[in-house]
Amino acid sequence: MNWPDTIKAGETEQHEALVRRVLAPNASPYTYTGTQTWLVGNGKDVAVIDPGPVGSGQSIGDPADIRGEGHVEAILHAIGDAKVTAILCTHTHRDHSPAAAPLKAATGAPIIGCAPLVLRDDGPRADSAFDPDYRPDRILTDGEIISGDGWSLEAVATPGHTSNHLCFALQESGALFTGDHVMKWSTSVVSPPDGDMSDYLASLQKLYDREDRIYYPAHGPAVENPRQLVRGMIGHRRQRERQIVKLLEAGEGHVPNMVAAMYKGLDPRLIGAAGRSVLAHLIDLQNQGRVAAQGDGWHMVKESLKPV
Repeated sequence: MNWPDTIKAGETEQHEALVRRVLAPNASPYTYTGTQTWLVGNGKDVAVIDPGPVGSGQSIGDPADIRGEGHVEAILHAIGDAKVTAILCTHTHRDHSPAAAPLKAATGAPIIGCAPLVLRDDGPRADSAFDPDYRPDRILTDGEIISGDGWSLEAVATPGHTSNHLCFALQESGALFTGDHVMKWSTSVVSPPDGDMSDYLASLQKLYDREDRIYYPAHGPAVENPRQLVRGMIGHRRQRERQIVKLLEAGEGHVPNMVAAMYKGLDPRLIGAAGRSVLAHLIDLQNQGRVAAQGDGWHMVKESLKPV
């Protein structure tokens, strides 16, 4: 398909027999063309994955991150006469889960999926803030399956981008709905304190070890070569880690200066996101005993001082 301009916000597009997407009107530097709500099923009932944003207002990252006027109505139009069996959320950033509540009110369907999470971050957000009103009727754990008319979805726990992140595997076709964990157009922001680089890398390895045929992320193009992309993403993160270590060894331990050295020509609106990912790498290295925080900066730990 000719991504990303195949459909406009509010329109529906068929991707395979059991899979359709509805695009939300919240395009931004952090959401690409907008949040993609996925509808699973072509029979008497369907599941809705990542119902998306609702209403309008200001987010910490970008106002468009949470703009969703008319999106619930577009989802209902796409569903038609089918019954909604489940409203599934991969995680609770405000461009993913807020529309779950009005969609439940309109359809009576239960909200199922990730655990609730409300967190006040300690730095500038570069994606969306968390949804404080998310109330699931049922929380799925890794490997749990929900099913409907001709479809079955398995929960795949993938913490890292957020601690409560889930992917959903469509068993009938080999498709995996990856939320924000894996996207083709951009790497995922890993923002402490909830975002965790160690968990993120472990979750990437978990997906690499699977044999999913195609990924449908919440933002941007479908991924038709999943294992190749995931392998590259793991390599990219290891390369960023090596860059950080090299800068620390050269005496540079301040995150803003690291970002300036590592991300040449970066869109100024994305500097905050880059800084959060660098911090996540530093915390990961700290947990390995390789670096330590010192004042408002970081430094390498001498070999003799590393824990045994």
